[in-house]
Amino acid sequence: MTANHNGRALAGHQRIDLTLESLLDSVSLAEEMCTRIAAAVGFDDDDCFKIGMSVREGVINAYNYGSQKQRGKKIFVTFELTEEKFIISVRDQGRGFRVEDVPDPLADENLLKSSGRGIFLMRSFMDEFQVKQPSEGGSELVMAKRLRR
Repeated sequence: MTANHNGRALAGHQRIDLTLESLLDSVSLAEEMCTRIAAAVGFDDDDCFKIGMSVREGVINAYNYGSQKQRGKKIFVTFELTEEKFIISVRDQGRGFRVEDVPDPLADENLLKSSGRGIFLMRSFMDEFQVKQPSEGGSELVMAKRLRR
């Protein structure tokens, strides 16, 4: 497993970029890094759990659906801290998807299905959540949690 990262301070911003292999171990690595950063910047245990779980779900989706478990594909995770919020993006090298096409896990016909729960959790746990379609392909989940000062 490799995790390449470079941290750089940008005019009041701090950012870490990770390039992860498409391995199941990358899920725990991303979650652990995220949780440590969240704790270091002052989020309480409850928020650290929610942020970590959101990153876990995002990286699992990138691994399962984006990379389709193909080890040659990469998962890109960015942690960015601004004065107002902690922003996390998870980008894959897959075919991409439209969030509108993901079934609502709370609909009666989907209650017993596992699909769509990760998106639901990320939306519930984070203050901001969106799915982008980068020009280079794949999907990018961007989520943020506001700092509580």
